[in-house]
Amino acid sequence: MGKNEKQITDDIYQVGGSALTDPRDAAIYLIRCGTLATLIDSGCGYGHAQLLRNVHACGMSPSDVEYLFLTHCHFDHSGGAKRLKEELNCQVIAHELDAHFIEQGDNTVTAASWYDSVMAPVFVDHKIAGPQEEFRLSNKVIKAFHAPGHSPGSLVYVTESDGFKVVFAQDVHGPLHPDLLSNPRDYQQSLHDLLSLEPDILCEGHYGVYRGRDAIRRFVMSYVEG
Repeated sequence: MGKNEKQITDDIYQVGGSALTDPRDAAIYLIRCGTLATLIDSGCGYGHAQLLRNVHACGMSPSDVEYLFLTHCHFDHSGGAKRLKEELNCQVIAHELDAHFIEQGDNTVTAASWYDSVMAPVFVDHKIAGPQEEFRLSNKVIKAFHAPGHSPGSLVYVTESDGFKVVFAQDVHGPLHPDLLSNPRDYQQSLHDLLSLEPDILCEGHYGVYRGRDAIRRFVMSYVEG
């Protein structure tokens, strides 16, 4: 382990984010699944080389990354997906309601224009269509739950590690904006759905890692209306 990655559990690490890869990046997480691995989100792509170094520092070769799970289409989470797919030959996973904007390189809905950048279109290998789906990779089960509001196809990913339920819920805080096709009602419902998962560890997109159900509940409830 080096200074550019953070261990969360025995097999989960933060390998990207504003302080780890590029100031514009949302958090990027690595899940070790035996001899294979998955990434949660890709960042903007500007810190690509550092991201790969961070993956290697966690004891994994970048070529061991089988899946890139995208939480949603926004540029700071998905802008680096194309290069990761091309170089690592990993499968890109996203919800079908966001996949269109990723594949078309929509600079408005992905908010790439907010970063004075351009979204590089990338093919989504598997589009999640239902309210939830389960993936198995070696010794890990990763469950995806549709959590719309911030974007139409926002997803929450859940796995078990060290006996803890770990939830990757990027951008719990929003924001909500018409350009992003945000839906305030869906967003509020998704916050309640997130709490119902009763996570022990919450890995958020911009506000770090929260441990303990009380701390997680306080954080999520700070965005609940009424």
